[in-house]
Amino acid sequence: MSRFDGRAADPGSYRDRRSEGAFGGGSRAFAAPSKADASATSELDGLPRFEKNFYVESPAVAGMTEDEVEAYRRRREITVEGRDVPKPVRDFGDVGFPEYVLQEITKAGFVEPTPIQSQGWPMALRGRDLIGIAETGSGKTLAYLLPAIVHVNAQPILAPGDGPIVLVLAPTRELAVQIQQEATKFGASSKIKSTCIYGGVPKGPQVRDLQKGVEIVIATPGRLIDMIESHHTNLRRVTYLVLDEADRMLDMGFEPQIKKIVSQIRPDRQTLYWSATWPKEVEQLARNFLFDPYKVTIGSEELKANHAIVQHVEILSESQKYNKLVNLLEDIMDGSRILIFMDTKKGCDQITRQLRMDGWPALSIHGDKSQAERDWVLSEFKSGKSPIMTATDVAARGLDVKDVKYVINYDFPGSLEDYVHRIGRTGRAGAKGTAYTFFTAANARFAKDLINILEEAGQKVSSELAAMGRGAPPPSSGHRDRYRGYGGGRSWS
Repeated sequence: MSRFDGRAADPGSYRDRRSEGAFGGGSRAFAAPSKADASATSELDGLPRFEKNFYVESPAVAGMTEDEVEAYRRRREITVEGRDVPKPVRDFGDVGFPEYVLQEITKAGFVEPTPIQSQGWPMALRGRDLIGIAETGSGKTLAYLLPAIVHVNAQPILAPGDGPIVLVLAPTRELAVQIQQEATKFGASSKIKSTCIYGGVPKGPQVRDLQKGVEIVIATPGRLIDMIESHHTNLRRVTYLVLDEADRMLDMGFEPQIKKIVSQIRPDRQTLYWSATWPKEVEQLARNFLFDPYKVTIGSEELKANHAIVQHVEILSESQKYNKLVNLLEDIMDGSRILIFMDTKKGCDQITRQLRMDGWPALSIHGDKSQAERDWVLSEFKSGKSPIMTATDVAARGLDVKDVKYVINYDFPGSLEDYVHRIGRTGRAGAKGTAYTFFTAANARFAKDLINILEEAGQKVSSELAAMGRGAPPPSSGHRDRYRGYGGGRSWS
């Protein structure tokens, strides 16, 4: 029997979170608990203690020398901070997952842990709080879901009226649905039930799931608060909390809702905090919620694009965009999936309508569409029946379509983080991808930082973009009659 199937009763796995504040053993101390935390502590007095430390180092991992550990982390671009950081695992068998989890991993066809899984799994299984910084498509969903399944199976079974044991907060319904699909697939063998709670759809089916009892809830913040305030669920049993894409949740203004939700969860929970970037706002939120955390960063904390994506940037006027888009589609359209990003819902619908009138198989997805319509559009796009999809940033994160070959930024996004996430919809899971970006004079303030991203990824920078980055005005539109590809691609008219 796996060591995870019993209850090991490690006294060290229970700790008074209020007494621990050091981050990484350094001078940056995480803040003391807020009044809300103190209030929550008093309200939760009397709840039973729970198991959360399940990690036993395998002989193969224990035998790694410090030099071997450092070489492995260097090769896989893993940077760690924290007290008593465990060694990374190099093979699925080294983690000590129970057989039912290993069977699902084998069935999924995975060859080796990704860098975030290699270091994140032993950290999460130790029961400590964890900050994970990794780009989208890095395997972070399983980095927290598989330890969550182990965690659930070590807790007492749900009683009538109990809320979930694991809560995953996500910024968008698309990401939430994607997470639940993985939770269902990997939790099925141990009969772990999960549900997805998000707005834009009738509440009835979600309420029924919650009332029947589910061990894992994946939720967007607004709908979850609605369910709690309507007494359809509660968070008293939550001992494993995940905040996924924390930077995106902050961008979308969810900080008050996140704080409200977390204030209702027992303070001695285990919290895993995931973000693609590490701006000051994200760090500050982490300081409020995490205690003595590990921190693992894959690659650099500096914003950078996936190197498997060829990036093309074209400077042009607003009035040139549609013709350039059509010319581009004529050049690249080969039946592959093409994702086109717009800034506004209105623009998304207008361009989609124009494309369809011009004979292009395009559909659109944005926040004003009903969930049923969004699901249908995604299904058509994934199947290839409609290989062109226009989208607002609702699809920039959490959209998991395996073979998007091209991303086109028809409108440049409002931040460089969103640029990186948009183009990250291609070049996933080891595949190559191509991104085209239309850049206008209105976007000039982003030129310098965009150049940094292009140069870091080894892409060519046009003389016009370089000049704009130095503060020069963009060239007049009349001087440009061809669309040049930058970054090693072909030219196209």
